[in-house]
This record gives sequence, structure tokens and C-alpha cells, in this order.
Amino acid sequence: MGKVIAIANQKGGVGKTTTTINLAASLAALEFQTLIVDADPQANSTSGLGYNPKEIENSIYECMVEGVRPQDAIIQTDFPNLDLLPSHIDLVGAEIEMINLQNREDKMKTTLDSIRDQYDFIIIDCSPSLGLITINSLTAADSVIIPVQCEYFALEGLGKLLNTIKIIQSRLNTNLAIEGILLTMYDLRVRLSNQVVGEVTSHFQQMVFSTIIPRNIRLSESPSFGVPALAQDADSKGAVSYLNLAREILIKNGMMPQEV
Repeated sequence: MGKVIAIANQKGGVGKTTTTINLAASLAALEFQTLIVDADPQANSTSGLGYNPKEIENSIYECMVEGVRPQDAIIQTDFPNLDLLPSHIDLVGAEIEMINLQNREDKMKTTLDSIRDQYDFIIIDCSPSLGLITINSLTAADSVIIPVQCEYFALEGLGKLLNTIKIIQSRLNTNLAIEGILLTMYDLRVRLSNQVVGEVTSHFQQMVFSTIIPRNIRLSESPSFGVPALAQDADSKGAVSYLNLAREILIKNGMMPQEV
């Protein structure tokens, strides 16, 4: 059974989609079968891999609301070992349409359970909200990665997210774990970045990944080319950082030996 990891933070602009695409691409490059689930109505993971959301016939929306088989919606990307379950704008309406459905919090879990054995990792790109789609994503996940940008107000809203995770752990998904807090958009030259690293690390200690994602032009540019940073420039600091994050997660989960 593949491990399902949600990338979540209700704050926008913290690097959720960048992390989803580049972590998934790194796991795929390390020869693990990986699926990206785009659970954000903005469909940035879908467009960031080179697909036009307006041309998507079946998406996660049809799977959750209309019962379409995920096998009929999954796209095999141009990158070996990397598949995509895309999104489109209709997902905005899914929260309203699902309100009266039975077991509405379990629709994502039901969708993914039928394909879990086909993948080593399923990475869910959550929307910047704590609405029903994000709750579905956290209910379906084994663990959650929380990206936190190394900027002012970094910890703003983090308590609310952690509280939501606690509620889901107690009511909907007792097995949900925090995979780790990921520091993103780090700039070595900016004193504030170093202060945020110190503050987050002192608050959350072992929950914080050792890997820190830097500000990097390749990470910013690559979505416009429809590719992960790894495919555009494998030697860039951004691509290398996400490969290091992938290795850190694999070691933590006993899927790769500890490097000496």
C-alpha cells in the first residue's frame, strides 16, 4: 500500500504546489512510483506539469462527486514513475455539492483506496483553506507535510492548522501523523530568514525537516515550462534541496538506508 502524504497549510504562497510537484518528481526520480493528486481548484499542480486544466475531461472532482474511477482520470506524465490525478475549476463547487452527501469527509479516501496499491507515494496538493476538500485530503492521508515560509508572519495560522489536524485525528483519521514542518523560501542573506528558522525549530524541534528549501529561480521558473525543477536544471539548488527532502522522508520511513 502506498503512503499518502498531504501538503497542507491554509496560508497561501508558502510553497505547497512547488513542494508537491518537486517532492513527487524527486521520489519518482529515485524510482518510486508516485502520484500527484491536485486537490486545489486553482489547479496549479496540473498546469505546473504542463496540462491545461480547461482541457481536462475527468479530474479529482468527477472522482469525488460523480464516482468516476480514478483510473479513468489519472494522466501518465512525461516523467518516468510520475502520474497525475488532475484538478479543474469545478472543484470550487464540490464543497457545496458534497454538503448533503453521506460520509462526505471520506470521498477522497474512497477514491484513493482503490489505487493505493499501484503507488509507493501519493502526494496531495491541498488548497489554501481548511474547507471540506482539505478535510477530505487529511482524512485520506497517512501524514501531512506543513510548508512554512521563512518570512514575517511565518507562524501565523499554524496553530489553527495544527488544531484542525488534532480534530481530524480524534474524529476522522486516528492514524494521521505529521510527517514534518518544511521551511521554504529561505534566503541566507536575509536576517529574518535565519530568525524564522530559529523560531520554528525551537518551537517544533524534531517535527522540523533538516532540509530547508531555498529561494531559487529554477523553482519559480519551472512551472511556466510545465516541468519540475529537476527536469529543467537538475543541479539547481532548488532541485537538489527537494531531492534531499525526498531522501530524508525515505530514510524516516525506512525505505532507504541511513546515509553514513
